[in-house]
Amino acid sequence: MEMNYDETVLHQLEEELNVKILPGTEIMLDVGSHHFVKSSNTSDRVLVPQPSDNKSDPLNWSPFWKFAALTGSTMVSFAQGFGPLALAPIFPQLIAAFDTDLAGAIQFTGIAILVLGFSNFIWVPISTSFGRRPVLLASTLICLGSCIWRAQATTYASFMGASVLNGIGAGPAETLQPQIITDIMFLHDRGVYNTLYFAMYFGSIMVGPIVSGPMSAAVGFRNFWWLNVAMHGFIFVYLLFLFPETKWHRMHPDEMRAKGLLGPTKTPSDEKVGGIQNTEDKDLEKVTTLQGMPDLSHSATAARDPFLGKGTPNKQQFKLFQSNAHPFKSILLDLWVPWKLFAFPIVEFASFVVSWSASSFLTLNLTQSEVFANPPYNFSPNAVGYTNFAILIGAGIGLATAGPLSDWVSMRATRRNRGIREPEMRLPSMIPYVLIMILGNLIVGFGYTNQWDWKPIVIIGYTCAGIQVAALPSIASTYAVDSYKPVAGSVFVSITVNKNVWGYGFSVFITPWILKSGYLPPIMTNMCLITLWCSCGIIFFYFGKTFRNWTRNSSVHRL
Repeated sequence: MEMNYDETVLHQLEEELNVKILPGTEIMLDVGSHHFVKSSNTSDRVLVPQPSDNKSDPLNWSPFWKFAALTGSTMVSFAQGFGPLALAPIFPQLIAAFDTDLAGAIQFTGIAILVLGFSNFIWVPISTSFGRRPVLLASTLICLGSCIWRAQATTYASFMGASVLNGIGAGPAETLQPQIITDIMFLHDRGVYNTLYFAMYFGSIMVGPIVSGPMSAAVGFRNFWWLNVAMHGFIFVYLLFLFPETKWHRMHPDEMRAKGLLGPTKTPSDEKVGGIQNTEDKDLEKVTTLQGMPDLSHSATAARDPFLGKGTPNKQQFKLFQSNAHPFKSILLDLWVPWKLFAFPIVEFASFVVSWSASSFLTLNLTQSEVFANPPYNFSPNAVGYTNFAILIGAGIGLATAGPLSDWVSMRATRRNRGIREPEMRLPSMIPYVLIMILGNLIVGFGYTNQWDWKPIVIIGYTCAGIQVAALPSIASTYAVDSYKPVAGSVFVSITVNKNVWGYGFSVFITPWILKSGYLPPIMTNMCLITLWCSCGIIFFYFGKTFRNWTRNSSVHRL
């Protein structure tokens, strides 16, 4: 659970509820004698995780500071995704400028994708050891420098080097915002905000070609990169003054016990079901656990956490980085944990769903110029870029529906399950988006092959691609994070590495494959793989808790 309970309390809750409480299982309503901090004095909804009574706890921040932090991290995700995959409409200009062919121009995108994924083996350890703020600031500066380099590059090798640097700097776009969402948002809101993240990140990849095509046609492709320089410069200034550190240490029960804040763990036979004797020790009452917890009925919630929704960051949270007593240990752990997570079925499931869902969008990004710039369409670079409006509108539909739908499905199942939430409860919300994904791929695949009119291909096929790429990755990744919250950053490193290795490979072989076999085989193969991985959600819906039980004693839950 995410509420820092010791073994004594867990055993009592399990006996009262007659249910096995595993990491990822959350109690969303008061249970018997156990009362928790609510979202308000008039709500029965328990806050997960339970906030501390510290004014600077990010969970207690006022709406202004939460909005400021999310705005900053969202702008970073958008700007860092905006440039690297915006090259499709300007491939003809890049081919002419750097004396290469289409396959060579596509590698500017493919290499950036590959480096971007593996760069998170640098960024996530830094974010865990020294905070989210230094990562956002440093990566923004690197992206700014790489865009200046791109604007001034005169040779193929030079532009490729700038692409590599851009990929390194853009890594946090794929891993950091989910960590920040976990830092400052309660469980019942995370589905919406994770969908917002995916919609904005993939939306930036959709908007990039819309801007790069017309802008390059009007003033040259180099000025597109100067636009990126201006964006990163503005974001750096914003982060410096309006993004406080969101990383907040919440003590594990073992750590509390080591510091004398909890008594020794009792065995179930020593416990009395139905309640715990209250203690007079005031220090114990300050700890957000159920041992010695006072009554937290509606009238007592505000007194328990007077800063809920009113908190502000302190000066320490605006430092360039946070101190760490054991930085090398943290860094080494973060280098190892993502590889360890590949052995966890839930993380592997999320990685595959995200990877192949994203590759469905990548297919359109890499083929749109080749298809629509040639007969029978003969679109200009501007018109090719404008086709991404359909994908962007689809992403907006996914944003508006997927997060609320998954949260509603989860909450409805939670109420039917006596207030006990399991991460698997959000998986059924994937069903409509899998059907939309299949429809979109069928229309694009057969439309490309048979040279249909552009309208159904773009209006229906591209829109469906936007809907599914905003929805399926957010639902699958939120499921994985809900199951392994202490290592949310490492979960996204695992997902990103898997996604970007596949994306790089796809960018290398899709052009030769299309030249040999046409558009239908690669698009249908990719569609079938997405359907296969998403269908595994049926297995995880029924047996996901069993998989979590296999890893319940893993050290990742104590990091």
